[in-house]
Amino acid sequence: MPDEAAMIPTLPPPYVRPYPVLGLGTWRMGEAARRRKEEVAALRLGLDLGLTLVDTAEMYADGEAETIVGEAIAGRRGDVILVSKVLPENATRRGTVAACERSLRRLKTDCLDLYLLHWRGTPPLAETLAGFEDLLSAGKIADWGVSNFDVDDMRELASLGPAKACATNQVLYNLGRRGIEFDLAPWCAEHAIAIMAYSPVEQGRLIRHPGLRQLAADRGVSPAQLALAFVLDRPGTVAIPKTSSPEHLRENIAALTVRLDDADRARLAELFPPPRRAVPLEML
Repeated sequence: MPDEAAMIPTLPPPYVRPYPVLGLGTWRMGEAARRRKEEVAALRLGLDLGLTLVDTAEMYADGEAETIVGEAIAGRRGDVILVSKVLPENATRRGTVAACERSLRRLKTDCLDLYLLHWRGTPPLAETLAGFEDLLSAGKIADWGVSNFDVDDMRELASLGPAKACATNQVLYNLGRRGIEFDLAPWCAEHAIAIMAYSPVEQGRLIRHPGLRQLAADRGVSPAQLALAFVLDRPGTVAIPKTSSPEHLRENIAALTVRLDDADRARLAELFPPPRRAVPLEML
């Protein structure tokens, strides 16, 4: 491990696994062949810097993102916590297994550490869970979870079996998208289900917010670091920002050293008010 590699904190008990609280997202990777070398290099650098959790999905660039991840992790699979997702239209019992096997081939591995249902679709949840159980029994996944599930979806999921069997719910969460704080995040915390936050800096749009820029300047950090620190400040939350920039990778890791105090939280709440009632889950 390189000297500059960071020791990334992990989720504490009672969460199912001690997943690192900061990882690597891959949404929008694989969409342009000219960027392939850059994207592979960014993922490898992320691993070198200690970001061992890599999130991808069969949907991303129609599987090309998984192929890029497979190339990036070649020869170091043991260092990686690998996450992928099944599309809802594939999420019947047999379809879930078949989709996972396709993902494994693209990723050039024989097991996923975490496999998620990307969002709710037509197949009954019981069908998808049966597929997850088949994959667990076959040793092709170590854990399963969901993505883009609102609180009613989570309650339905829990009615089908022990809630703690679900490792995570991956959702859109950042300063500008705080809706989950009203009911979904508390429900997940009560059941020890980790929140995995995608687009934690709103694909870079948050860094242009004047109030956030001023607060970041007052703190001596970048707006992106402050936005990421907000997400990391919430217990039981994993952030998976995507970047292909070496500079931004190091910037993201440095966000782990940004500690928010009550005054920071109050100023952020003024700029980005938390929800006062239940709101529908947002998705990108």
